[in-house]
Amino acid sequence: MSGQKLAFNTTRLYRAAASIVAVLAFVCATRAMGQKTLGQDVSGSTCRPTLAISDVHFTEMQPPTLSRTWSAVASVDAAHCAAKATGTFEIVFVREKETGPDLEFRERFVWRAPSVKVQVDFAADEAVQSYRIDNVTACDCGN
Repeated sequence: MSGQKLAFNTTRLYRAAASIVAVLAFVCATRAMGQKTLGQDVSGSTCRPTLAISDVHFTEMQPPTLSRTWSAVASVDAAHCAAKATGTFEIVFVREKETGPDLEFRERFVWRAPSVKVQVDFAADEAVQSYRIDNVTACDCGN
C-alpha cells in the first residue's frame, strides 16, 4: 500500500448515495400513505374509542358504614368504531388514607357510546388523590 494512491470515482459514490436516499424516501412515503386515521390501528381491523371523565362527585359519609362513593361519567367517543361497539377500560386511582400509605389500584368498567356512569366505594378515612383512564379495549372499525 505504501506509495499507492487510492482513486475514488466520485460520480459512482454520488450515484450510490442518491440511490440510497431515493430508496429511503420511497420507504418513508409508502409507510406514511399506509397509515390509518387517528383512533385506528395500523393493521386496519381495530379502532379505539376516546374516553374522558366528567361530572365527578364524592358523596358525604353514608351511615351505618360511613362509606363514601366516588362517581363520574365516562364519555365515549366511538366514532371510529362499528355501530353498537362495546369494550372495557380501567380507571387507575391513587387513594389517600388517613391511617396508611397512598395506594394505587384499578377498577374495570364497560364502555359503550355515548357515555357510562361509573362509581367506586371508599371507606370513611379514604379519599381520591388522582385518577386516570387506562387499558381501553379496541373495537371493530366502522365504515
